[in-house]
Amino acid sequence: MESGNQTGVSEFLLLGLSEDPELQPLLFGLFLSMNLITVLGNLLIILAISSDSHLHTPMHFFLSHLSFVDICFTSTIVPKMLVNIQTGNKVITDAGCLIQVYFFMVFICMDNLLLTIMAYDRYVAICHPLYYAIIMNPRLCGLMILCSLFISIMNTLLHSLMVLHLSCTDLKIPHFFYELAQILRLACSDTLINDILMHLATSLLGVGPLSGIIFSYTRIVLSILRIPSIGGKYKAFSTFGSHLSVVFLFYRTCFGVYLSSAATLSPRRRAVASVMNTVVTPMVNPSIYSLRNRAIKGDLRTLISGTFSFS
Repeated sequence: MESGNQTGVSEFLLLGLSEDPELQPLLFGLFLSMNLITVLGNLLIILAISSDSHLHTPMHFFLSHLSFVDICFTSTIVPKMLVNIQTGNKVITDAGCLIQVYFFMVFICMDNLLLTIMAYDRYVAICHPLYYAIIMNPRLCGLMILCSLFISIMNTLLHSLMVLHLSCTDLKIPHFFYELAQILRLACSDTLINDILMHLATSLLGVGPLSGIIFSYTRIVLSILRIPSIGGKYKAFSTFGSHLSVVFLFYRTCFGVYLSSAATLSPRRRAVASVMNTVVTPMVNPSIYSLRNRAIKGDLRTLISGTFSFS
């Protein structure tokens, strides 16, 4: 992205959530603690799944990848924000902007596709239990992960290439990271093609997977309601309740960010809405899965107790 009519390396200013000096220590401590909780929680999920052979199932295979993507997702944004707050230097280079927006979009797209894959996994497990092991075989699971990664990379690469031809004179970004919507809002050149591409990608990679998730859970609920025993219904609901909670939280925050970008809200309010999607959701996900999954909860207790007894 060019600054004005110059094609050299540009520098932008990430203004963050607040420019009040008195709030900076509070923001630093808050986001540092949230980032540590996110990394530690998701890392414990990965360790619990990899260390227990009983958890080597398609559902937990996808969950471990979701936890890994969440770690990468927050690590793309929060460390740079913490450095800016600590040093007081809010400058980010043009290359740094492109790198940040690229990996941010890759990982959020991966999150979206992984949640869709996990919904399909629960659909097969509950609606077609006799064929579950045949359909959700290791080869298909690995292929799904690779396809979601490929789609995420190609989608993000296309957006990144389209951003390169834009020019901008306003180098102050009222946000805590370099977001695509902010780029298009600050651009001085024509962004019609970029806007069309962004809305098209939102329709295909947003509405499409969400429709698949709604279809899967509609079939799951209808299948569960046909189970005669109350205990059987409860057991079936418990197998996908945690995933349904994560899906609801993810899409609720995504729609909040999307609507705040489309609405005439102040930049600060849009930045606060982005916090829910980029920081809070990855932090809460491990708690939701560990609290509602007895196997993971037990393994986490074993890991934590073993760590403290060893120390």
